Amino acid sequence: MAEPSLAEQLSFVVDPELTGALTDELIDCWTDVTNAGGSVGFVPPVTPDDIRPTAVRSFAACGETDHLLVGFTPEGRVACWLILGDTGSPLRAHWRWVLRVMVHPKHQGRGYGALLLRAADDAARGLGAEALHLTVRGGTGTDGFYARLGYTEVGRIPKAIRPTPGDDRDEIYMVKNL
Repeated sequence: MAEPSLAEQLSFVVDPELTGALTDELIDCWTDVTNAGGSVGFVPPVTPDDIRPTAVRSFAACGETDHLLVGFTPEGRVACWLILGDTGSPLRAHWRWVLRVMVHPKHQGRGYGALLLRAADDAARGLGAEALHLTVRGGTGTDGFYARLGYTEVGRIPKAIRPTPGDDRDEIYMVKNL
């Protein structure tokens, strides 16, 4: 029997029911991504308790103004996720922020990040969005990943991010028209 295609390995759900178990699994993923060096708002080392307050605030608007997109494995486990954030302005209702993009470290290198971003394109179109905006931390190479998926750098703020004293990074703004 043939191995399932990459696209068949994940199922994407917009705004899944945020049960306690799913919330814990998302927070565990966030913790593991951070501790593996991912640029998702924290500096390692972190514990789930460090991330929980930010996660709870992030998830509170999901299903209303923001939308959580989760990629699940065939076993129903979280492999990757992101948030499509509302801009907070009716003048910008035609685009969304892409926030907290992460692929669990045990699933990295399989193309799941690209699948997640393509699923985000589809979900955003379904919400009526015409463009997606995101920021990345300079010096990580993630801007190249997003560029390969159709994002264009539109600006940067030098030294806007300071993971540790003496390690100042640019914040890079990128846009993708849908």
